[in-house]
Amino acid sequence: MTAAILAAGLAAAVLTGCGSKKASYKDGTYEAQSAVYENDDGTDDGNGYGVVSLTIKDGKISDCSFTTYEADGTKKDEDYGKEDGRIANKDYYNKAQKANASCAEYASMLVQNGQLDGIDSISGATINYKEFKEAVELALEQAQQ
Repeated sequence: MTAAILAAGLAAAVLTGCGSKKASYKDGTYEAQSAVYENDDGTDDGNGYGVVSLTIKDGKISDCSFTTYEADGTKKDEDYGKEDGRIANKDYYNKAQKANASCAEYASMLVQNGQLDGIDSISGATINYKEFKEAVELALEQAQQ
C-alpha cells in the first residue's frame, strides 16, 4: 500500500514537471510584418507579405488583424486578382478573393485559440498562412520583451 502511494506521488510529481510553460506577454498593441514570400525558385510571383496587429490584454491575445500586401506595397483588397481594374479571369479572381478572405479567418482563430498551435492553413490560402504565422511570431516576440 505504501509503495503504491509513493509510486502515485512520484508519478504526479514527474507529470507536473513535464507541463509546458506558457509565454507571458506584456499588455499593448504590437505590429509585425512577414518577409516577402518567395517560391522555391526564388521568385515572388506577386505573393507579397503580411502585416499583423495584435492586442494583448491581461497577458492574452484579445484582438488581431491581418492584412496582406503585394510586394510593391499595394493592399490586397476587393480588387486583388483583377487585371487593369477588371476581372479578366474569373477563376483566378475567385481564388485570389478566397485567399484574401482567409486573413480575417486566421486573425479570428488566433484570438479564439490564444496561440498559433492548432491553427491550420485554409485550403487556397497556404501562402497567407505562412505570412500570418511569421508575422504573429514576430509580434509575440515583441510582446515578450
